[in-house]
Amino acid sequence: MKSGSKTLLTVIITALAVALGFRIFDGIQARTHAEAALVRETDRAAILAVNVIHPSLGARSEELILPGNIQAFTDTPVYARTNGYLKRWYVDIGARVKSGQLLAEIETPEVDQQYRQARAELGTAQANLQLANSTAERWQDLLKTESVSRQETDEKIGDLAAKKAAVDAASANVKRLEETQSFQKIYAPFDGVITARNVDIGSLVTAGSAGPKELYHMAAINEMRVYVQVPQMNSRAATPGLPADLTLEELPGRKFRGRVARTSESIDPTSRTLLAEVDVDNQAGLLLPGAYVEVHLKLPAPAHSVTVPVNALLFRSEGLTVAAARNGVVALVPITIGHDYGNSLEVTSGLTPDELLIVNPPDSIVPGQKVQIVAASQGNPK
Repeated sequence: MKSGSKTLLTVIITALAVALGFRIFDGIQARTHAEAALVRETDRAAILAVNVIHPSLGARSEELILPGNIQAFTDTPVYARTNGYLKRWYVDIGARVKSGQLLAEIETPEVDQQYRQARAELGTAQANLQLANSTAERWQDLLKTESVSRQETDEKIGDLAAKKAAVDAASANVKRLEETQSFQKIYAPFDGVITARNVDIGSLVTAGSAGPKELYHMAAINEMRVYVQVPQMNSRAATPGLPADLTLEELPGRKFRGRVARTSESIDPTSRTLLAEVDVDNQAGLLLPGAYVEVHLKLPAPAHSVTVPVNALLFRSEGLTVAAARNGVVALVPITIGHDYGNSLEVTSGLTPDELLIVNPPDSIVPGQKVQIVAASQGNPK
């Protein structure tokens, strides 16, 4: 083969080799770029895409609804203080009475007879006292002339003192029976309403409150009181002066304004509640003793409290937490619950309104995990 042909062949082979090398290099470079793109896509897919929400500011006050029973501010039975038979009654159930108003009269023949006997005994004692007084004066005069002995004179003076004591005893007995006779008339102890009448004309009446039944039952209803059991977690806010509204089913749309008057200042170890008394004005007489009522306590909300939806909560062994997105990574934040509103919860510590909470966080979420925020919204208040 001629030298020219060899040179041409060499050039052709070299060109083919160069072209083949370029094709191999392009293929390797393409595969390298594809692998890098796959790694980037895999890393991007590994980042958790989340929706976040801002906590809502808590309300300035919250309403705690508790059941209660209305009680009269003063509620008392009326008993007899003397024995006898009911002679007459003047008021019946439902009557509004004033303090000192006559309610009934009792006929007491035995007490009347005892009173007459005591008056007679007092008269006898007074007559004996007069005789003893004049006798003692005479003997004292006779003693001056030594007509009688000192011993006899002292006896007369001692008899005078005994007669004075007898008069005092008889007089006290008369006063006692006069007081007993005054109990023949039953008077109202305060302004109020008669809620029960348990006797009728001719009924046997005996004194005391242990065995005998009450004659009347009275209640003062111009002001009412309601006792409520405040849960321990709210007990610090239930202080005297706290506003409270009362509502009744039979009076829809009507609220009665009241205030916490006092508390027991102790937690019941059985129910873990604080006993509180709510006083409410009842001049109109619409509230009835014994009625069921709902008490709405206006409790001040804890400072810096926020409200979060229940679908942002995580239940972990270390306690109740929420997952927050901070600088693109997950942070698990422990929280303290103040009040459960159903679809949302009041959080009293652990969160601020600026926090980004992950909605519906997976159970597998861990602190430090990277996240990608897809959408953010403002939390809804309760």
